[in-house]
Amino acid sequence: MEPLAEASEGCCCSSAEESALEVSWVQGFSNKNFSFIDNQTACYPCGNYILFLDIETKKTTVLQCQTGQVGAFAANGNAQVLAFSDRKLNPIIYIYAFPELSKLTELKGNAQLDYTLLAFSFTGPYLASYSSIPEFILSIWNWQENILLCSESQPGVTVTSLSFNPMNWQQLCSVNESSVIVWYIERNNDEHHLKLNPVKLPDVEGSVSPHKDLFFPVSHSEDSYYGPDLPVSAIAGLVGDEAQTFMPRNYIKCSVHPTAHCWTATSQIYVGCKEGNVLAIDAGTCSVSVLQQKPLPGGKPRDLQKPVLFSMAFCNKGLYAAGSEGILLFYHIKGRQFEMNVCADISQPISSLIFSPDYTVLLLVTDQGTVYTYKPARGGEAVKLLDTCSSCFLAADFLTPGNKYCVSVTISGEVQVWFLEDGTCLSKLNLDIEAAAMVCCPSSNSVAVGTKKGQIYFLDVTQAEAPRVVHRIFLSTFSVLSLHCDQSGQFLIARATEGHIFILDARPSKLFQVLGYIVLADEVLDLSVVSDFKNDLVEVMVLLNVAEVQRARLEIFFLSSALITDNDKYVTEQGMLVASAIKREQYDLDYPLSSAVRLKDNTVYGYCTCAPFICKYHLSEENMLEEPSVYLSEKRTPSNQFGSGFLCLSPNSRWLASAAKDGVLFIYHTSTMDILAQKHCHSYQGGGIRSMVFSLDGNFVLVNGKSDGALVCLKWKKMKKIEVEEAAFHWKSLLAILNKSTLNENIVLKSVAEFTPESLPEEKFKEPSLKSTNVEENGNISSLYSANTRDMTWIGQKIKKVIIEETQRFGNQKKELEMGIKKLRKTIQKMMHENEQVPDTEKLQQQEFNLDMEEQERLQAEADQEVARVRKEMEMETLANHYLQDVIKQECWDAMCVKGRVVKCFHMACEVKNYPLKKRSEEELKSLEKVLQLKKIETADLKVQKKDPEIESETALSNKEGERAEKVMADDGTLYCLTGSLSSQYGGDTSVLYHQWDLHTREQKINQIVLLKDIIYKVKNAFNKEFDIVAQQKKQEIARVKERNIRIREILAQLDLQVEVWEPAFTDDEIPEQALMVQDSEIKAEKYLTQEEREKAEMLANLEMERRRADTDNERLRALNDMMGGVLEVKKEDILKIDIPPPSFISKPERIWNDEEKEIFREYEEKVKQLEEEKEKYRMVLKNKLKKLEASIQETTQNFDKTVCKLSERKVKLEMVIYQEELKIVNLIYALLLDEELDTREAGLNNFLLKKEKEKVKTANIIRTTESKIEDYADVYEIAVTEKKDLQCDFTREFADVPEDLLDELTQLYKHRPRDCSVSVEDYTEALSLLMKAMDELDSPEHMPDGLDQSVWERFCLARRNKIESEELVKWKMRTLSEMQAFLQSRMDDNDNISLEIEEIFQELTWLHKEKMKLHLNLTIQFLLKQGQVEIESTEIPDYSDAVLINKSVIEELNCAIMAQGEKKVASMVECKDFSKGIFQLEWEHKKMRMQIEDLNQKARDIVTLNISKDRQLFLTELNYNSRIAHRISVMEQSLGIMDELHKKNVKRRQKRVKELEKRINLKNQANYELSLELKEMLVSVSERRHISEAADTKYASEIAKQRYQEILKQKHLRGLVKEQEEQFEILQAEVQRLRSRTFPIL
Repeated sequence: MEPLAEASEGCCCSSAEESALEVSWVQGFSNKNFSFIDNQTACYPCGNYILFLDIETKKTTVLQCQTGQVGAFAANGNAQVLAFSDRKLNPIIYIYAFPELSKLTELKGNAQLDYTLLAFSFTGPYLASYSSIPEFILSIWNWQENILLCSESQPGVTVTSLSFNPMNWQQLCSVNESSVIVWYIERNNDEHHLKLNPVKLPDVEGSVSPHKDLFFPVSHSEDSYYGPDLPVSAIAGLVGDEAQTFMPRNYIKCSVHPTAHCWTATSQIYVGCKEGNVLAIDAGTCSVSVLQQKPLPGGKPRDLQKPVLFSMAFCNKGLYAAGSEGILLFYHIKGRQFEMNVCADISQPISSLIFSPDYTVLLLVTDQGTVYTYKPARGGEAVKLLDTCSSCFLAADFLTPGNKYCVSVTISGEVQVWFLEDGTCLSKLNLDIEAAAMVCCPSSNSVAVGTKKGQIYFLDVTQAEAPRVVHRIFLSTFSVLSLHCDQSGQFLIARATEGHIFILDARPSKLFQVLGYIVLADEVLDLSVVSDFKNDLVEVMVLLNVAEVQRARLEIFFLSSALITDNDKYVTEQGMLVASAIKREQYDLDYPLSSAVRLKDNTVYGYCTCAPFICKYHLSEENMLEEPSVYLSEKRTPSNQFGSGFLCLSPNSRWLASAAKDGVLFIYHTSTMDILAQKHCHSYQGGGIRSMVFSLDGNFVLVNGKSDGALVCLKWKKMKKIEVEEAAFHWKSLLAILNKSTLNENIVLKSVAEFTPESLPEEKFKEPSLKSTNVEENGNISSLYSANTRDMTWIGQKIKKVIIEETQRFGNQKKELEMGIKKLRKTIQKMMHENEQVPDTEKLQQQEFNLDMEEQERLQAEADQEVARVRKEMEMETLANHYLQDVIKQECWDAMCVKGRVVKCFHMACEVKNYPLKKRSEEELKSLEKVLQLKKIETADLKVQKKDPEIESETALSNKEGERAEKVMADDGTLYCLTGSLSSQYGGDTSVLYHQWDLHTREQKINQIVLLKDIIYKVKNAFNKEFDIVAQQKKQEIARVKERNIRIREILAQLDLQVEVWEPAFTDDEIPEQALMVQDSEIKAEKYLTQEEREKAEMLANLEMERRRADTDNERLRALNDMMGGVLEVKKEDILKIDIPPPSFISKPERIWNDEEKEIFREYEEKVKQLEEEKEKYRMVLKNKLKKLEASIQETTQNFDKTVCKLSERKVKLEMVIYQEELKIVNLIYALLLDEELDTREAGLNNFLLKKEKEKVKTANIIRTTESKIEDYADVYEIAVTEKKDLQCDFTREFADVPEDLLDELTQLYKHRPRDCSVSVEDYTEALSLLMKAMDELDSPEHMPDGLDQSVWERFCLARRNKIESEELVKWKMRTLSEMQAFLQSRMDDNDNISLEIEEIFQELTWLHKEKMKLHLNLTIQFLLKQGQVEIESTEIPDYSDAVLINKSVIEELNCAIMAQGEKKVASMVECKDFSKGIFQLEWEHKKMRMQIEDLNQKARDIVTLNISKDRQLFLTELNYNSRIAHRISVMEQSLGIMDELHKKNVKRRQKRVKELEKRINLKNQANYELSLELKEMLVSVSERRHISEAADTKYASEIAKQRYQEILKQKHLRGLVKEQEEQFEILQAEVQRLRSRTFPIL
């Protein structure tokens, strides 16, 4: 690594301080932005530095940007210059020369935040820059003269790549994710202009569609109704610049997405796309062609996937490209086809391809930080040049003894070993982990790397070229935050999350044994370690973040060597250190700190978080943990840093380093806190400094950034001699202590085998049958058991070991407890079973059997939390629903002054809806009032104009139109026809409307719309009134029906008929308020009652029960109910309930009745008959009433249905009227919309015209200025040409003294010009200097003619140089003049194009004015035509363009004549109809009289043939017939009582007999059941015996069969007996039923 070159001035520190530290080397790779600075050197930015890498020797040179992180970067290999920008506010572009690394110039532009891209031109001193948000400006610079040539802004466009045409610096290509733009740099002598030429990219399918101009359509199509066809921008209402660029979504086609581009030698641009296409763009015409892969022989296309190209590079052989596949491809392009070959495969995504200036080396830069070189001439494979890591550095440290090697680790787990002298990477090792911390052990060449998963990897770096992993420890599941070693190298301290600190033995000889851990209550922010070699102690200071107070807290504990030798004594079984072993101390400080370090003299330095200063504290030994107090800072040193920072102490404790987010490193002297040095090695934009460390000898400092990807090694450039001696003495003293242990530990470390995941020892335990359990590890529950211990944490192993030991120790107690638990479980199960058998009132709840009260409380708490969560969710959901309900109700219900409802028919599927109406706002009413007032004023003004004779001639036309209108309005039919609607018949006032043919202005149309809306509102309101009347009528009808239904139900109850009564009711559509009210019947869930509501309900229930009990105890009411059914008077309605009691003797046989009893019985029968007749008559009366009520209901409801049908028909007509008015409104709105679109189009054209006129004025000014400049420059050019000719003449005169032969030879030499001077340069001075260098060869004495004097030759050479200089000047003048003329011609062409566009705009405006006039005059009139009035024979609609509107009176006269004749005909037909009606009436009366005669004859015959029975004779002859009938009734009642008593005796006797039979049946059933059980047992025994018999002997088979046969016969006999008894029982039951029916025949 070569010395550093400092890039810029303006650093924040003084030169003396800055010179104390210098950069030794820098490593890293940040943004993959590579470039060649010459043929052998590549350069790339890294953090605050630019690194120059020699591709042959691989040596690196560093250039630092003192103002911060390097932003945009570019290099020019031909001119050996580089440019980069910083990232501060108002950034600056710096230009440096290589290899001197001297600053040439600074370019200060208008960028405010940052530059994103820089690009050098291949020829000429030109640089292009592109700034980021907010300017997005492309600027062209002449960096040699520090001049901004031109700039152009592209708001919102983020460019991804930028490059000059290598053959023409006046062409520039910029590419973003969706477009490609070719920029032309036009030059007019000293003026430069940028001209934008966007490239029309093809779509995804590769086809290029022609451009369609939507602002100026090709043709205008016109429709008589819909109006002219306008551009989309006018329809969208766009006026400004967006009207010219607006494009609808359906017109937009997805184009390809460029990813990379490069220029060719023929000024073409090759573009790679995300879709895999390769485009060829002509920079002159901006035309695009899609390159196709050449098909295979035979015409078959290649079946290859299109690669996505991310980088391109072109040389004279062809195109090299690469992408995400990691393959370098070569494209051999011919025409529009190409052949693709694979050059190299590096299996890593390639992001950049860069050719060296001589095109011999191609650099391949990957996304993973690896750089390869490929030589196209040689071919072969790509050679790795640079192998850095793409992720950022995490930490770095020095290997013991600290002056030769250092180690770094990245976030991705890649470990690098560096040679400290020049920063050479000696080796790399990828751990494939997410690293979190790293530290090097002082006692050995081992490195510890902590991970975010809680693991620590130990590496053997005794051989720097081949590091290896020798061990891994899985501490816990907590992430490792930092690792620390004491100076003696005994202890390794790991800081983890959640306050965990692990203590390990750092020596390989102990295999990095874990000694123990402690857990602190608060969050650990920092940790500092101090070794006390005298007392053999290691003091550890921990900085805690106390959340309760805004102060810092320090915890200090001590580690002794006894912790290693006798570890079991100081560690618990779980691995936690005993408090007595570490002697913890606690101190509270007065400020919150983010970092703290401790010296040996109890001095603590802390970096304050609340203010930018460093605090110094002195901790006394008096205040310990028991009585902590707040310590005040002794000294506060102001810090010039900003952002959160940290402190680091040198090994000799003399220097204190401070680092923060600003990236500046400060080093203080600990005794005086004076600044020894400071270095701006990183930047705020890169996240500042992540970590830093001092070497053991203090000569080097390693600093790595947070996100800039740079690792910086600093060394002292200037330091006091005493400081050097102190650092060297401390280093030598420390090495003297460590040398012996280091040598031994390194020998052990080399002997340790390399670590593999399979090499982890598996810990075997004595009880493999132990079941898996989950144990809580400091708040986290993790599984501790698996098949082996490889994936188990150290804490888990400790806990597992403790559990196994406790299990072995307390095995018997455990078994006893298990037995007790089993017994207890059985007891509880028995109790639960008994609990299920008891009544519900005595049952215990399930949870009361839970003996684990803590678990029960926990479950109850979880359930309560879940209930609270669900309740909260339900409340929030209910609240949201309530809010939505309120919004909907407010908008759709409360805002309606007339609610929407329905009236339905009773018996028909017909319904009518009203018109929901919102209350008109005050603005609408004011607008309506204003329009009505304006209409009144216009009407009054029109009347005045009619009376004014002076303006009679001016208003003649309007008067005629008014008279014609009045005549038209005289006829109602004509009024409806011309007004275009029938709204006047339905409540609308059309007299206030404008005439349809008078609506010419916009204001009239708007007023007409307001009036039409008012008419619609009034029409709807009028209908709503009719609707309300019908709705009220339905309400009354339903009330009447309900009133009649009450009487109908009473009649049905009296008739004892179960008939459903039709009950009409309102639906929710008819009464929508019901939908907003929730009835109790709609709620299915049980109502939740509060405690007060439950008590109130119980009290009301008790009161009701007491009232009923009191009513039950009322003797008067009970007697009234028993005797007279609860009433004092029998009404006629109760006649159907009356029954005549039979006489008491009715139960006696009729043969023993006496005469009095018979008489009573006859009276009884007569009364019963009479009562039955009265009942029948009353039933008939009730049925008639029922029919009348039902008929009345049917009639009234049907009449109402007819009313609803009429209302429905009226609404249909009303809808027609509303549609008519709405059609008018739609036509007027469309006319207004079309008028607005025309105005928008006119405004857009005027805006475009104004813009073009400004461009024309600007172009004209440029043309005039350019013409004057050309005239002036032409004079200068003529002068130069004249001087050139004068020099030719002067040559002859000047050398007139030379002999003729020599003069001729000199004349020939005078015309000679140097060869190979056709180098393309863009500067006259540079071209002249090159030409003069070439003239040195011609001026050499060897070309001098023989015999010519040397002085003459020198004079000749000077004259020839003057001549050549004059010719070169004329050539450059001519070139400049041609450029100016080309610029003038280009501007004149632009002026002509602008003139053509202005002419097109004027033509468009003229056409637009004609269309607007036509729209105002050609009105849309709505006529109302009756159905059938217009008849068309053919389907073709005739052309009405020349139609004439005639007077309706002609048609009406003809219609009147036709109607008169029709009325006569109708009168004669009515006469005939009346005469026929009289004949029919006489025939009907004659028929009626004949039928009456027949009825009277039939009645006479019935009287003659009537039979008179004995009862009728008795009734006619007996005087006291009623008493006789009453006597008979009493006799019959007596006999009936006797029979009733006899019947009851028989029933009792029969019931007793039935009970006896039932008992016998039960006994038989029980006997049968016992026999069936015996039968089953016998069958089982028989089957067993049969099997035994079959198994033993078969001689008893016949006897068994006989016995079985006897049992079957017995069973059959028993079944027969049962069947006979069942038959007898049925006979007895039938006899009982017969006797009961005989005794009680009425029942």
